[in-house]
Amino acid sequence: MKPLTLNDVFSAIVERGDQRVMLAREASQWVPISSQQLYQHVAGVARALRQWGLTKGDRLAILSENRPEWAVADFAALQLGAVVVPIYATLTSQQTAYILADSGAKIVVVSTAQQLEKLLSIKDQTAVERVLVMDPVDTSDAVPMRRLMQEGPVERDPELDVCARAISADDLASIIYTSGTTGASKGVQLTHGNLTSNILCSLEGFDVQPGQLSVSFLPLSHVTARHADFALLYHGVTLAYCPFFEQLPQVLMDVSPTIFVAVPRVYEKIHSQVEQKAKSFPQRAIYRWALSVGREHLLKVLAGEVPTSLSWKLANRLVFSQVRARMGGHVETFVSGGAPLGIELAAWYASIGIRIHEGYGLTETSPVIAINSPRAHKLGTVGRLLSNVEVQIADDQEILVRGPSVFRAYWNRPEETSNAFVDGWFKTGDIGMLDEAGFLSVTDRKKDLLKTSGGKFIAPQPVENSLKLHALIGTAVVVGDRRKFASVIISPCFALLEDWARANHLSFSSRKELVANPKVQALYESMVGEVNKTLARYETLKKVLLVPDEFTADDGTLTPTLKLRRKAIQERYRKQIDGLYEEAGVATVA
Repeated sequence: MKPLTLNDVFSAIVERGDQRVMLAREASQWVPISSQQLYQHVAGVARALRQWGLTKGDRLAILSENRPEWAVADFAALQLGAVVVPIYATLTSQQTAYILADSGAKIVVVSTAQQLEKLLSIKDQTAVERVLVMDPVDTSDAVPMRRLMQEGPVERDPELDVCARAISADDLASIIYTSGTTGASKGVQLTHGNLTSNILCSLEGFDVQPGQLSVSFLPLSHVTARHADFALLYHGVTLAYCPFFEQLPQVLMDVSPTIFVAVPRVYEKIHSQVEQKAKSFPQRAIYRWALSVGREHLLKVLAGEVPTSLSWKLANRLVFSQVRARMGGHVETFVSGGAPLGIELAAWYASIGIRIHEGYGLTETSPVIAINSPRAHKLGTVGRLLSNVEVQIADDQEILVRGPSVFRAYWNRPEETSNAFVDGWFKTGDIGMLDEAGFLSVTDRKKDLLKTSGGKFIAPQPVENSLKLHALIGTAVVVGDRRKFASVIISPCFALLEDWARANHLSFSSRKELVANPKVQALYESMVGEVNKTLARYETLKKVLLVPDEFTADDGTLTPTLKLRRKAIQERYRKQIDGLYEEAGVATVA
């Protein structure tokens, strides 16, 4: 029987009886967690939560990096019909306080002493009654979660099973707060049925089987990562948890995953590292030759075929296999989601024998709307629609969607909920099109489209994605709404730029001095010039603003999922942007 709720999904995972459902790193060793152990841990925590009065509809928040305890807390709350509220571990105290207060969470599960300290500093602004802590912390302010896990029953708990089965598909499972690229975060209410219907359909066309392995490193507070983990666990894939992104390279080498799910930012970083490593002779010549061979076989790779020519085999041995080795060397399935991948980056990966299956969705759609699969793949699109959703393209090209995975309402925001729908269709806010073969293409966010003073519309994301293919460009932000022409703000990849500067005998004492150097300005102007050759005349970038800052989630210029906060960036450099339209050439922040 197909699952109807996340509790049914959990039961399916447990009843499979696998010896290695998850992998956790403890004392420099990767320790397996079996189905039986997972149930014991979940039941132990659920029993305690029930004793503390957590009941159906109550909210429980999880403030933690990715680790097995995250999933344990999630499943434990869901067994009782409680509503899980994920919170990014990277959020500030006040951002955390806002989510806790808005959701009315009664219980919070935190990971470390640092997260506990953050929570305690704002607890009086919330309705939080009890706190669990995953790490062994000497405190009377929180209950040790590990003790509760160990006290769980080895055999099935009949009372808990009855409670879990009483939860229906229409019951609320989670309130997920959006990244907030345009203001305060909104709580998206997702039911058990919303999430489960998406889990059942999102891997159609993929050959996912028990025994495969994936690394859980994208923040579980984001719907894409949490959905992927649910779906992979349901299909018997083992999850190895990586709590911090900087640990990912080592984790990939340790566990050698067969499935790799990442956001475009990760694929961009790998591409930049490869480009940088191949910059010197003779590596550069070999790399360029290998890429030319790869481009000749591009269509075969995109069709799912393995090229057999001698030239491709040699290029694969010398170059392509080295790139795959950075991801553990055994990945068979590559997936990208959370943001647009960019056709040039996807083509580069296909040229080295890696077909990335790009998908598309939103928090409000639980999340997947469409995805490229091994059986139906088209470069430059986000794939065919899932079988459980319908899509309609509005007159203004906005993508509208409906189906069982579409959310029911924003938490405490009836007016915004009403504005999000038109005649029963959810307005995604994205511009796109469906081709005759049923593949969906997404151009850009509707709100991000720039309109020049001449009345021309410019979609910034494709242009920015093209610029980011240059290893020396960290982040690019196209600006120019209601201006005569478009310009671009560039935050360099400073580690590589500083290496370039030393190699070219440029002296500098600060990043500000570095980006002000005429040779550096000329370098970036040439990069923009290359991209301009591929653009329509009205799209070309006439001015460049180099900034001495790296954009991060910590400084508010990126969301926790590494998307641009355009308004925050434009506000920070408003004076300099105004100056772009008064002066000629490349500008820098003084």
